[in-house]
Amino acid sequence: MFTTVLLIEKTLSNADLNLITSLHGDEKVTFHVLMQPRGKQDELLRAVDDVAFGYLDRALHEHDEPRGEEAVTAAAAELRHTLEQLRAAGAEATGQVVEEDPLRSLTELVDQVGADEVVVLAAPQWIEGLFHRDWASQARHKVGVPVLQLFAQQD
Repeated sequence: MFTTVLLIEKTLSNADLNLITSLHGDEKVTFHVLMQPRGKQDELLRAVDDVAFGYLDRALHEHDEPRGEEAVTAAAAELRHTLEQLRAAGAEATGQVVEEDPLRSLTELVDQVGADEVVVLAAPQWIEGLFHRDWASQARHKVGVPVLQLFAQQD
Protein backbone atom coordinates (compact mmCIF):
# COMPACT_ATOMS: atom_id res chain seq x y z
CA MET A 1 0.00 0.00 0.00
CA PHE A 2 1.38 3.40 -1.04
CA THR A 3 0.63 6.34 1.28
CA THR A 4 0.29 9.83 -0.19
CA VAL A 5 -0.32 13.08 1.64
CA LEU A 6 -2.19 15.39 -0.73
CA LEU A 7 -2.24 19.15 -0.08
CA ILE A 8 -4.99 20.94 -2.04
CA GLU A 9 -6.90 24.22 -2.06
CA LYS A 10 -10.03 23.24 -4.00
CA THR A 11 -12.07 20.22 -5.05
CA LEU A 12 -10.34 17.98 -7.55
CA SER A 13 -11.41 18.44 -11.15
CA ASN A 14 -12.00 15.28 -13.18
CA ALA A 15 -8.60 15.79 -14.83
CA ASP A 16 -6.94 16.17 -11.39
CA LEU A 17 -8.68 13.05 -10.10
CA ASN A 18 -7.59 10.99 -13.09
CA LEU A 19 -4.00 12.19 -12.77
CA ILE A 20 -3.76 11.69 -9.00
CA THR A 21 -5.29 8.22 -9.03
CA SER A 22 -3.13 7.03 -11.93
CA LEU A 23 0.27 8.11 -10.59
CA HIS A 24 1.07 4.64 -9.23
CA GLY A 25 -0.62 2.46 -11.82
CA ASP A 26 -2.51 -0.45 -10.28
CA GLU A 27 -0.87 -0.13 -6.86
CA LYS A 28 -3.33 0.56 -4.02
CA VAL A 29 -2.98 4.09 -2.65
CA THR A 30 -4.15 5.64 0.60
CA PHE A 31 -4.61 9.42 0.44
CA HIS A 32 -4.48 11.70 3.45
CA VAL A 33 -5.83 15.01 2.19
CA LEU A 34 -5.14 18.42 3.70
CA MET A 35 -7.42 21.17 2.42
CA GLN A 36 -6.20 24.74 2.82
CA PRO A 37 -9.06 27.26 2.60
CA ARG A 38 -8.43 30.07 0.14
CA GLY A 39 -8.58 33.38 1.94
CA LYS A 40 -7.68 37.01 1.96
CA GLN A 41 -4.06 36.46 3.03
CA ASP A 42 -2.87 35.78 -0.53
CA GLU A 43 -5.53 37.58 -2.55
CA LEU A 44 -3.09 40.01 -4.21
CA LEU A 45 -0.62 37.27 -5.16
CA ARG A 46 -3.42 35.15 -6.62
CA ALA A 47 -4.67 38.12 -8.66
CA VAL A 48 -1.15 38.80 -10.01
CA ASP A 49 -0.77 35.11 -10.87
CA ASP A 50 -4.16 35.13 -12.61
CA VAL A 51 -3.07 38.09 -14.76
CA ALA A 52 0.32 36.49 -15.48
CA PHE A 53 -1.38 33.30 -16.69
CA GLY A 54 -4.03 35.18 -18.70
CA TYR A 55 -6.99 34.50 -16.41
CA LEU A 56 -8.19 38.11 -16.33
CA ASP A 57 -11.75 37.26 -15.32
CA ARG A 58 -10.51 35.28 -12.30
CA ALA A 59 -8.21 38.17 -11.31
CA LEU A 60 -11.20 40.50 -11.17
CA HIS A 61 -13.06 38.13 -8.86
CA GLU A 62 -10.30 37.21 -6.38
CA HIS A 63 -11.80 39.73 -3.96
CA ASP A 64 -15.07 37.77 -4.04
CA GLU A 65 -13.51 34.65 -2.44
CA PRO A 66 -15.12 33.60 0.86
CA ARG A 67 -13.29 34.67 4.02
CA GLY A 68 -13.14 33.60 7.64
CA GLU A 69 -15.65 31.03 8.79
CA GLU A 70 -17.34 31.09 5.38
CA ALA A 71 -14.05 30.01 3.75
CA VAL A 72 -13.61 27.19 6.27
CA THR A 73 -17.17 25.97 5.68
CA ALA A 74 -16.64 26.04 1.90
CA ALA A 75 -13.32 24.20 2.26
CA ALA A 76 -14.94 21.49 4.42
CA ALA A 77 -17.62 20.91 1.77
CA GLU A 78 -14.99 20.73 -0.98
CA LEU A 79 -12.91 18.33 1.12
CA ARG A 80 -15.92 16.01 1.61
CA HIS A 81 -16.51 16.01 -2.14
CA THR A 82 -12.83 15.29 -2.85
CA LEU A 83 -12.80 12.37 -0.41
CA GLU A 84 -15.92 10.96 -2.08
CA GLN A 85 -14.23 11.29 -5.49
CA LEU A 86 -11.10 9.47 -4.34
CA ARG A 87 -13.09 6.68 -2.69
CA ALA A 88 -15.28 6.27 -5.79
CA ALA A 89 -12.06 5.86 -7.79
CA GLY A 90 -11.08 2.96 -5.52
CA ALA A 91 -8.63 4.69 -3.19
CA GLU A 92 -8.73 4.91 0.58
CA ALA A 93 -8.99 8.54 1.67
CA THR A 94 -9.11 10.60 4.85
CA GLY A 95 -8.81 14.34 5.22
CA GLN A 96 -8.98 17.49 7.23
CA VAL A 97 -9.25 21.24 6.70
CA VAL A 98 -6.14 23.12 7.80
CA GLU A 99 -6.80 26.72 8.77
CA GLU A 100 -3.40 27.62 10.22
CA ASP A 101 0.11 26.81 9.01
CA PRO A 102 -0.52 24.10 6.40
CA LEU A 103 3.18 23.25 6.15
CA ARG A 104 3.44 22.42 9.85
CA SER A 105 0.31 20.28 9.57
CA LEU A 106 1.76 18.64 6.45
CA THR A 107 5.03 17.80 8.19
CA GLU A 108 3.23 16.36 11.21
CA LEU A 109 0.89 14.28 9.05
CA VAL A 110 3.74 12.88 6.94
CA ASP A 111 5.40 11.63 10.13
CA GLN A 112 2.15 10.43 11.69
CA VAL A 113 1.04 8.27 8.74
CA GLY A 114 4.49 7.24 7.49
CA ALA A 115 3.83 8.80 4.08
CA ASP A 116 5.77 7.66 1.02
CA GLU A 117 5.29 10.97 -0.78
CA VAL A 118 3.63 14.37 -0.72
CA VAL A 119 1.65 15.70 -3.67
CA VAL A 120 0.89 19.42 -3.74
CA LEU A 121 -1.95 20.19 -6.12
CA ALA A 122 -2.63 23.91 -6.44
CA ALA A 123 -3.16 26.62 -9.00
CA PRO A 124 0.04 27.78 -10.69
CA GLN A 125 1.76 30.33 -8.48
CA TRP A 126 4.16 32.36 -10.57
CA ILE A 127 5.26 34.91 -7.95
CA GLU A 128 5.59 32.45 -5.07
CA GLY A 129 7.22 29.85 -7.33
CA LEU A 130 9.76 32.39 -8.56
CA PHE A 131 10.91 33.00 -5.00
CA HIS A 132 10.45 29.35 -3.90
CA ARG A 133 7.73 30.37 -1.42
CA ASP A 134 5.08 28.06 -2.88
CA TRP A 135 3.91 25.08 -0.83
CA ALA A 136 5.88 22.46 -2.77
CA SER A 137 9.18 24.36 -2.55
CA GLN A 138 8.76 24.90 1.17
CA ALA A 139 7.63 21.32 1.80
CA ARG A 140 10.75 19.93 0.11
CA HIS A 141 12.79 21.46 2.93
CA LYS A 142 10.54 20.19 5.72
CA VAL A 143 9.50 16.60 4.92
CA GLY A 144 11.77 13.64 4.45
CA VAL A 145 9.88 12.19 1.48
CA PRO A 146 9.62 13.14 -2.21
CA VAL A 147 7.37 16.12 -2.97
CA LEU A 148 5.59 16.29 -6.32
CA GLN A 149 4.07 19.59 -7.43
CA LEU A 150 1.12 19.40 -9.82
CA PHE A 151 -0.95 22.25 -11.17
CA ALA A 152 -4.70 22.03 -10.67
CA GLN A 153 -6.71 21.80 -13.86
CA GLN A 154 -10.05 23.32 -14.78
CA ASP A 155 -12.80 21.02 -16.08
